[in-house]
Amino acid sequence: MTDLQTSLMAIGGAIVVGVISYNKYQEFKARRTVERAFSSSPEDGLVRREATPGDDRVEPVFGASDKDADPAVSTDPVVSSVDGALDSRSPAPMAADLPVDPMVDCLIPLSLEAPLRGDKLIPVLQSLRHVGNKPVHFIGQNEDGNWEPVVHGVLYYGLQAGVQLANRGSALNEIEYSELVSRLRQVADEINAEPDLPDMMRVMSAARELHQFVAEYDAQLSVNLQARAAPWTVSTLLAALERQGFDLRPDGRLVMPDGEGGHLFSISTNAALSAETTSRLTFLLDVPRVASSRDGYGAMVACARSLASRLEGNVVDDAGQPLTDPALAEIAGQVAAFYGAMDTAEVPAGSTRALRLFS
Repeated sequence: MTDLQTSLMAIGGAIVVGVISYNKYQEFKARRTVERAFSSSPEDGLVRREATPGDDRVEPVFGASDKDADPAVSTDPVVSSVDGALDSRSPAPMAADLPVDPMVDCLIPLSLEAPLRGDKLIPVLQSLRHVGNKPVHFIGQNEDGNWEPVVHGVLYYGLQAGVQLANRGSALNEIEYSELVSRLRQVADEINAEPDLPDMMRVMSAARELHQFVAEYDAQLSVNLQARAAPWTVSTLLAALERQGFDLRPDGRLVMPDGEGGHLFSISTNAALSAETTSRLTFLLDVPRVASSRDGYGAMVACARSLASRLEGNVVDDAGQPLTDPALAEIAGQVAAFYGAMDTAEVPAGSTRALRLFS
């Protein structure tokens, strides 16, 4: 049993068993909601998880780092990109700023017949950017032996293609992989290269394992603000949200900016565009996409409390039960444990790796 599996079992046990009744009925109801927050039920409680259709979920295995691993990118397309993330060995280290990641992508080496400059490579490589909804990236090995994104003016002696194995939507499937192989061969023919293609079944197995990991950690944490009396007028509400610091994005979402181009959490008015009033706001934190250091949960709760005071509302769970301070504090502890498990899995929340997987 790996450290990750042990950690997840401990967290799961704490979540399922760790609810004790409060003296007051409403507090008991709120804590029962907390118990459900990180359970496997996709629609219950404060946390919404994206359910995976089909088979029961299987715990993924991402082992601890191999300190003796060769820092170069492996030329074995299966061991470096697939099995390394599944057999308790971490993939070989790679620069953090590269567009490919051995834990996220299936890496496919391409042997060049002769070195080529980026100016020649880039127009050809840009013809293969996606298969299905999975991004494809390329890196090149320069004359110093280092791997980097392919750029103009540099001579490259080798290439690697990386196709993302999974995202929130699905695992890489046979159709997408077949398309990748076909189009990659066309790219290779244009630049006189030979791809070293891994076995499809091993890639599919790795993609399914990674998607199981994404499904297990795809947590959406919500709290609600319920009007105490008459519904709020939407125009007044939007003005209050703007004063509170929310931005209206082009896609119509109201989000709280994080100061660096991303956002901490979003908010929904639960009303149609033509509606004049609403009686509930829903705050939503996309847990794996917000770094623990940003305390997205704490910021969301603070915002909900502030608006509750200004708009005469109550902070409640999805069932309309009040969320007391002890209940909210317990959720904060569970969020911290959740982030710790993600760190153990080497997919820290809010990291480039997490943003790619939970897209």
